[in-house]
Amino acid sequence: MESFNVLVYCFLLFHFIPTFNALETILPGQSIKGNETLISTDGTFEAGFFNFDDSNNQYFGIWYKDIPPRTVVWIANRDSAVENSSGVLNLTDKGTLVIVDDSKGVMIWSSNTSTTAANPILQLLENGNLVVKDETKPDTILWKSFDFPGDTLLPGMRIRSSLVKDDSTGLVSWTDTQDPSTGLYSYHIDTNGFPQVVTTRGNTVLNRVGSWNGYSLSGSSSPDLLKSFNITFVITEKEVSYGYELLHNSVLSRYMLNSVGQVTRFSLSDDRKSWQIFFVAPSDRCENYAICGANSNCDADNSPICECLDGFIPKSPEKWNLQNWTDGCARRVKLDCGNISSISSDGFLKLVGIKLPDTSKSWFNKSINLEECERLCLRNCSCTAYANLDIRDGGSGCLIWFNNILDVKKLRYGGQDFYMRVAASELGANTGLKKKKHAGILVGCIMSVVIMIILGVAIHRVRKKKLEKQGNNQPNNNDNEDIDIPIFDLSTIANATNNFSIDNKLGQGGFGPVYKGKLENGQDIAVKRLCNTSGQGPKEFINEVKLIAKLQHRNLVKLLGCCIQGDEKLLIYEFMINRSLDYLIFDQTRKSLLRWTRRFQIIRGIARGLVYLHEDSRLRIIHRDLKTSNILLDENMNPKISDFGLARTLWGDEAKGETRRVVGTHGYISPEYATRGFFSVKSDVFSFGVIILETISGKKNREYSDYHDLDLLGYAWRKWCEKKALEVIDEPLSDSIVVAEAEILRCIQIGLLCVQERADDRPTMSAVILMLNGEKTLPEPKEPAFYPHQFGSSSEGTIKLHSNNEVSITFEYQT
Repeated sequence: MESFNVLVYCFLLFHFIPTFNALETILPGQSIKGNETLISTDGTFEAGFFNFDDSNNQYFGIWYKDIPPRTVVWIANRDSAVENSSGVLNLTDKGTLVIVDDSKGVMIWSSNTSTTAANPILQLLENGNLVVKDETKPDTILWKSFDFPGDTLLPGMRIRSSLVKDDSTGLVSWTDTQDPSTGLYSYHIDTNGFPQVVTTRGNTVLNRVGSWNGYSLSGSSSPDLLKSFNITFVITEKEVSYGYELLHNSVLSRYMLNSVGQVTRFSLSDDRKSWQIFFVAPSDRCENYAICGANSNCDADNSPICECLDGFIPKSPEKWNLQNWTDGCARRVKLDCGNISSISSDGFLKLVGIKLPDTSKSWFNKSINLEECERLCLRNCSCTAYANLDIRDGGSGCLIWFNNILDVKKLRYGGQDFYMRVAASELGANTGLKKKKHAGILVGCIMSVVIMIILGVAIHRVRKKKLEKQGNNQPNNNDNEDIDIPIFDLSTIANATNNFSIDNKLGQGGFGPVYKGKLENGQDIAVKRLCNTSGQGPKEFINEVKLIAKLQHRNLVKLLGCCIQGDEKLLIYEFMINRSLDYLIFDQTRKSLLRWTRRFQIIRGIARGLVYLHEDSRLRIIHRDLKTSNILLDENMNPKISDFGLARTLWGDEAKGETRRVVGTHGYISPEYATRGFFSVKSDVFSFGVIILETISGKKNREYSDYHDLDLLGYAWRKWCEKKALEVIDEPLSDSIVVAEAEILRCIQIGLLCVQERADDRPTMSAVILMLNGEKTLPEPKEPAFYPHQFGSSSEGTIKLHSNNEVSITFEYQT
C-alpha cells in the first residue's frame, strides 16, 4: 500500500511539472530558459525562448498563447540570435533585462534600462506588454516592450516620432518569415510638414496611410473602422504618436508589417480559432505612392486609374496615353498670382471625398478657419491648395500645400474636401465683372424664355415618338408572364443605382456597363445595362432571360430579375461583395488574400458549376466566354459563374455546334473554335484549364511572355516536362508546398489536360471533378494548344490570339 501511495505521489508530481514552467512574474536572481515561459494573468500572451522550425537560432519573444500556429508579436533579440538553444533571460537587481548565451557566458541583448528600482519585477501584461516595474510602486514602469515595437502593432501600443531630436519608433519588417532580423521596410510617422503615417523602403516612400483628420488617418476609407477601434493621433511640442485601442474586448486584433512591405490587419473573435484578414495595404494600385505623378488624381474604380486634376493637362501626352504617368500633369493656364482684390485673381476648385495629398511639404495652423485659410493661400504665390486640418464639427484649422500636389486618391468611403488653386479662366465666366453682370442677367432671362419654348416643343415631339416606339418594341404581356423572375420598373432600378451614376459603376463588359445598386428593402444588387449595340432586340432579350432564369445552382450567379422598357434592357443579379477572380489573383497586393485552400475551393466550385451547365441542367449550355473576370466571388469566396450573354444551347443529343461568328475573349478561346468556329462542352473545358493555370500562377495567359516568349500554357508545359512544375505557382502559395504539394501538382496536371490541342483529348467536366477529388487516375498531358505560338501576327484569315484587350471579342470566321 505504501509503494502504491509513492507511485501516486510521483504520478501527480510529474503530471504537474509542466505547470511549473509557466510563470507570472520574474524577480531579480530568477531567469527564464529552455521551455520556461512567462504568461499574462488572463492567459492571452506568453513569453519565452523559441526557434523557427529546425533552426538553431534562438530568440526571446512574445506570442499568443494557445492559438496555433504560434504568432510572434515581439522579439527582444531579433538581430542577435542565441545559438544552440542556450539562451537565458535574467532580471538584474537594478531592473535591467539581459539575455546571455549560457554556453559562452556572453551577453547577447540588454534592455539598457535608464532608471532603477529597489524592488524590480518582470511581468507580462494582459495586452502583451512586457514590463519591468517597481513591486512596491506598481505604477512606476522602468521599461516596457511597447516602447520598442517590432513588426506588429498591438492595441495599446504606440508608434512615435520626436519633434526635437532624431528619434522615432515604428514598425520594422522582418527579413523574411523565418528570419526576424531587421528587414527593408518601415511603417512610421513622417514629421516633415504636417505629420503623416508612411511605409518606406529605406528612404523611398512606398505608400501613405495619410495625415490625421480628427477621426482617422485620411487614407483610411473603411466605414467600419471607427466601430471597432478608438484611434488616437497626438501631436505635442516634443513628439507625435499614433495608436489604437479596441472597443470590444471579445476580439483580438493586430497590425503587422510583413517582409514584403504590406501592412495587414488581422482579427480573431471568440468563436474562431484562426486569424482573419480584414485589411491589407496597399489594397489597390492607387495606394502606391504618387503612381499618377504630380497634380493628378488616382481612382481605383476607373480605367485608366489616373486623371489630371481639374485645370491640369498631361505633361507628356504621349506617355500618358500609354499609361506611363510618371511625368504627371501641368497647369493648363498659369496662375495670375495677383492681388486678392483683383478681378482677375485666381480661385479654387473643390474636390470631394479624397485622401489628402502628401503633407511633407505643407504648413498648418490649428486656430484659423477655412475662409482665413483661403485668403492666406491666395496671398502666397507658392500656395497651390488648402483644406481643413480637422473635419470634426464642421471643420477647423488650416492645412496649406505648396508647389506640386502629390499622391491624391479618390476614396470609396469617407475622405474630405480639398481646394485646388486654379487660374480664374478655369472657373468659368468671371461673375465679378460688374459691367457684364447686368448684361448677363438680361441675356440670361431672354435665353431662358427661348429655351423653355424650344424645350416644350421638343419634349412634346419626343414623348410622342417614344410612345410610338414603345408600342412597337415592348414585348407582349404573354412573354412577360412566361418569365419566372420579377420584372422591375425602370424607375426602381434608376433610383437603386442613383440614376446609373458613374460612382456606382462596377465595370464594363463586352455588352455594356455593370452598376451597383441598393433596392428599397436594403438588398444590394448588380445591374447589367445592355448597350444598344449588343445586337439583341426585345424578343431575343426575353429569350435570354428565360434561359438564365432556368439555371439555378450555387456556383452560378443568381438572376434576381430584369427590366425592359423602351431602349433599356437591364439584368439584375445578386451582388458579389468580393468582385471577380481576376480582381484578386492578378493584383500583387490582393492576391495574398487567396491562400491555396481558397484557390482550390474556387477551382472546384467553378468545375461544379460547369458540370451543372454541361450535364445536370435541363438544357445543355455552352458558356463560350468563361474567364477569370466572369467568375464572381461571394462573401465566403465561393465562386459563381456569371455573364451568359454569349452562351449557346445544345438541344437533345447535339454534341457540338458551329458558327461563322466567333465570340469570346483572347487567351481563353479553344483552337477549334478560334480557327473553324466549332464549339462544344470541350470549348468550356479549355477555358477552364486556362483559369486553373492562371489561378495557380497568378499570371494572365495572354500577357505572359517572361520565358522564351511562351504564353502561360507553354510555360507550364515546359516546366512540367522539366519536372519543375512547382516553379509555376504564385509566390503567396510558396509556403503551401509542404502541406499541399501533391494537390497543387494534380491541379497543374489537370489544367494541362484541359488545354490539349485536340478537343477529344480533353476530359469532360464530370471527369475533372473526379480528378480534383483524387478519385480518378490522371493521364499524362500532351503538348498544349498554341505551343509554340502558331498565330504570331494578325492577317487575313489568321487570328492573333494574344492581346491586352480584356473584353469579349466577336469576329467573322474567314473561310
